[in-house]
Amino acid sequence: MQPWQTISNQISEATGQPFDPLEPRHIGGGCINTAVRLVDGDRTYFVKLNNASLIDMFEAESDGLKAMSETQTIRVPKPLCSGIADGQSYLVMEYLDLGHAGRDGSAKAGRQLADMHRANWHSFGWHRDNTIGSTPQLNDPNDSWVNFWREQRLGFQLNLAARNGYGGSLQRGGERLLEGFHVLIDHEPQPSLLHGDLWGGNMAYDREGNPVIFDPAVYYGDREADLAMTELFGGFGNAFYDAYREAWSLAPGYSTRKVLYNLYHILNHLNLFGGGYLGQAGSMIDRLLSEI
Repeated sequence: MQPWQTISNQISEATGQPFDPLEPRHIGGGCINTAVRLVDGDRTYFVKLNNASLIDMFEAESDGLKAMSETQTIRVPKPLCSGIADGQSYLVMEYLDLGHAGRDGSAKAGRQLADMHRANWHSFGWHRDNTIGSTPQLNDPNDSWVNFWREQRLGFQLNLAARNGYGGSLQRGGERLLEGFHVLIDHEPQPSLLHGDLWGGNMAYDREGNPVIFDPAVYYGDREADLAMTELFGGFGNAFYDAYREAWSLAPGYSTRKVLYNLYHILNHLNLFGGGYLGQAGSMIDRLLSEI
């Protein structure tokens, strides 16, 4: 069965206006969820769909979008409603008509991300767990960034890698890193609101050239973790980084810490996509151990 009638009814209830869409239009690009555009002639919504068992993932994403939106710093698609329909979980959000960065769009993105990072909390973590890709991401609040990163980021991914059959030198190096990486965290980060999964595919620009970020894995952490991931796969450019640093400078040692923070994502890719990332993870661990 198709869930469109239930979803349309939920949109009508959430907006207080009847919504009777035309035939759904599938949108490509995602490797985890099915994406659909619903149009009724006047209004358009973006809908994500997945197995009913993954409703918590969509509810956490909705919470993350709301948290970023409430900072009133950088544009995000506003979530409308979520639920389960005909055996599928769904998340309905604002549909954004995307364009190009324009002359100063990249610099604007850097400034606005720095502004978003000024939103802070009393602890590292978040009020709920969420996902990084399709991997669970634990967010139990912790007053210590070092302990949070050890237990709920690197330690979690290394344990998952061991269960997935990646033992040997990866685990031996990982154990040593977990014991000693604290010496690299010497800049007393504050718990900043992070997007959490900020690679180039999760940022775009609207028709006016304003930056838009989406598909978050929100938590409060060292802002450098967000900035580090923008460098992992490229796509942001010098104007972005210059504007960010002008808005909020970075402490010495970032060039090493960004490897530590990106190791989390490479280990996650190893666990999601397989052994093609094993060598890169091992090399990153070796580099970090040489700095300790």
